Amino acid sequence: MNRTILAILKILSKENKIIGSKEIAKRLKMHGINLSERTVRYHLKILDERGLTKAFGKEGRIITEKGRKELETASTVEKIGFIINKIETLSYLSDFNIDALTGRLILNITYIPESKLKKALKVMENIFQSPYVMSDKILFLEKNNEFIIVPEEHVCIGTVCSVTLNAILLKHGIHIISKFGGVLEIRDGKPYRFGALISYDGTSLDPLEIFIRGKMTDVIGAIKNGSGRVLASFREIPIVCLDKVKEIYSIMRQKGFQGILMFGEPNHPLLDIPVGMDRVGIIVVGGLNPIAAIEESAIRTYTSAISTLYDCQDMVDFKKIIQNFK
Repeated sequence: MNRTILAILKILSKENKIIGSKEIAKRLKMHGINLSERTVRYHLKILDERGLTKAFGKEGRIITEKGRKELETASTVEKIGFIINKIETLSYLSDFNIDALTGRLILNITYIPESKLKKALKVMENIFQSPYVMSDKILFLEKNNEFIIVPEEHVCIGTVCSVTLNAILLKHGIHIISKFGGVLEIRDGKPYRFGALISYDGTSLDPLEIFIRGKMTDVIGAIKNGSGRVLASFREIPIVCLDKVKEIYSIMRQKGFQGILMFGEPNHPLLDIPVGMDRVGIIVVGGLNPIAAIEESAIRTYTSAISTLYDCQDMVDFKKIIQNFK
């Protein structure tokens, strides 16, 4: 479906009344498309023939149910690359200062049924003591606040998203490239290989959400037995920045943040994944590993990955939450 026809369907979908070609031509200009009324009528005829619009004489058209479904499908295709754009936007907007531990970092937001909270917290306890989280700081809400709405009979858990690493490095002038989200196989407590990968610039959904829904993880096994499958991502940094990244990461660890499981060698594949010229591969843990463990324990959650920016100082240590519910 070409851009013009898609734009016409979008215009019609926003109205519950008949719209004529003159009005459509006027609104198309707002989409950066300049067409005469005659050309608009030509495109509308095509839509009529496909059953995507219905004509009402000279009055104009309305979109059909088939047209709405076609628009929904086309819009999904149009969103390919949405996640990588979101990563870059939030990385830029984050003002998190790792030295002062102030400012807004990037969170994944998850809603957990209130009736399952104690069980979920017990499951997450071991995860937050492992290397498979970005930080042990979380957002915990039992009711709405000015930024987040909490559904009835649910609580909200905000975990630090691994994209926060991108934001920290960007503030130091280092651009990190997020290549893939994946399921990382752990053997004897060490990264072994990626069992599945999805490119960030080729999906409209966060890959880690997809893997959780597909029940492809075994985070509990990775911690309990040293062998399992955790959520992780593959990223690249310029070779010239490698020493600086390691220096910044050392500061992160001193401040209670972690996340990098492995550094590769310059211009060499890492776990069989090739890197670009003059780049180094790194493997970063997924911020949703605690949530994956909850799902593994048959607790249904509702998650939005790479969801929002939130003030670091409004977050608490996970162990404090655990103490409150023991």
